[in-house]
Amino acid sequence: MARLRGTVYEAFCETASRTSERDFLCVVPDTAARYGIEARTWTYADAAAEIERLRKRFARAGVGHGHRVGLMLENRPEFFFHWLALNAVGASAVPLNLEWRGGELEYLIGHAELALAIVPEVRVEALRSAARAAQHDVAVTTPNMATLEGVPTPAPIASIPDIETECALLYTSGTTGRPKGCVLPNAYFLEAGHWYLRIGGRAEVRDGSDRLITPLPMSHMNAMAFSTMVMILSGGCIVPLDRFHPTTWWESVRVSGATIIHYLGVMPAMLMSAAPRADDPQHEVRFGFGAGVSAKLHAAFEARFGFPLLEAWAMTETGAGAAVIANREPRKIGTACFGRAPADLDYRVVNDEGRPVGAGEAGELLVRVSGPEPRRGFFREYLKEPAATAEAWEGGYFHTGDVVQVDVDGDFHFVDRKKNVIRRSGENISAVEVEGTLLLHPQVLSAGVAAVRDDVRGDEVMACIVLRNPAAADRASLARELLSFCTERLAYYKAPGYVVFLDALPLTATEKIQRAKLKELAAACLSTPECVDLRALKKRPVSA
Repeated sequence: MARLRGTVYEAFCETASRTSERDFLCVVPDTAARYGIEARTWTYADAAAEIERLRKRFARAGVGHGHRVGLMLENRPEFFFHWLALNAVGASAVPLNLEWRGGELEYLIGHAELALAIVPEVRVEALRSAARAAQHDVAVTTPNMATLEGVPTPAPIASIPDIETECALLYTSGTTGRPKGCVLPNAYFLEAGHWYLRIGGRAEVRDGSDRLITPLPMSHMNAMAFSTMVMILSGGCIVPLDRFHPTTWWESVRVSGATIIHYLGVMPAMLMSAAPRADDPQHEVRFGFGAGVSAKLHAAFEARFGFPLLEAWAMTETGAGAAVIANREPRKIGTACFGRAPADLDYRVVNDEGRPVGAGEAGELLVRVSGPEPRRGFFREYLKEPAATAEAWEGGYFHTGDVVQVDVDGDFHFVDRKKNVIRRSGENISAVEVEGTLLLHPQVLSAGVAAVRDDVRGDEVMACIVLRNPAAADRASLARELLSFCTERLAYYKAPGYVVFLDALPLTATEKIQRAKLKELAAACLSTPECVDLRALKKRPVSA
């Protein structure tokens, strides 16, 4: 494959020069209403003019190559325009979560050494306060940059931005400690877009005519790298939603003319929980791209809504360097299959001792690119953490922390995150599998499963449940019902030994369960009267 060149901004300009009147960015009415902005569509020409205006404004303020700029802009149109304008002057975009507060912002401002932060008016003082606490001088302004006079430090690099220039700094969720900053060069984003264009099969992208809708936040590599870049490189239109709203999802899909959707596993489950409608298959969607759909709901979703959900795997750290997708038949629906390794992926699946496991056995996935550039398409490093970067690449492979199985055909099947595997009486239990089963129960809105300590068995399974109708439930009776429901569908030892009912689960901005917080919550609930102890009922079935 020919080596890529240039920057994200240059890739946008190249597309805009040949497809100026095509749609680039669409804000649907529902998202516009939630943001309090106008519902409209920007062509590539419209976007190019706005990006050029911002580029000049940044240049006048001294923002340049080597600066990092925080963007607390959610999925608003301004995010795209500011990001591309910053890329044009060689500055790195650092997405900031609107929900972050004092300590979180203080850490990130100091760690990333932000030169500038662009935030809503209501968060300006919070950013300034966090900067003072971090003892870091940073300019803070609103999206219109009316108050921006300059940044406190000169741009440290005089050279012209290129493919190796840092394009963005994305922070991991920090579920096991402080968030790590993944340094992502232009190459990372360009590789992601070109990978998407190459994969074909059920995921074929049509030049200039596709419209991709995503509710994932632009602080997420899926949305910022894969979704946005494949539309820029193909001349398509990106349709960012403020977030996933199940009640208005199909309206947004239809009014936007979306032909591709990006999803996370929670979305299909919530959409399937709604009553079937005659117009369920009435849309223009050709395929969905995502991860985590319940194996038990996958086939039913496709039959009901009329398009394939193509399960894929990647991480912020791997980017497209080790991306895998089930985009060709047979996709082995219902087995958590996410496809097989592409020709340029070198991988190993190993046990806890680092030894390779056999076909069908579970182990941690280690990955790298085949050939002389084993880190092509991956993140560059964890910012200011050389030891953590080296540990992640121990032995020349990136250690993903994901447990998978590879079947005799060479197809990958996802098991769980290594740290989420529950070890009960010598048996390994996937929290994701148990959650997927609980979600099939008609009274369960969402479910999170975590390990709690057990003096006899090591770990026991605790299910944290959010109900559809909390007021109508007899909690103790329903907990026993959920135990029976699981034992009918799973090996008995995987069923919950404890059940606790909650108002909400701790979630990330991408609607994923915050596993570390869930584990802390489960441990805290263990000794409360609300926790239903089912261990005495959890028994090995009598053999026939």
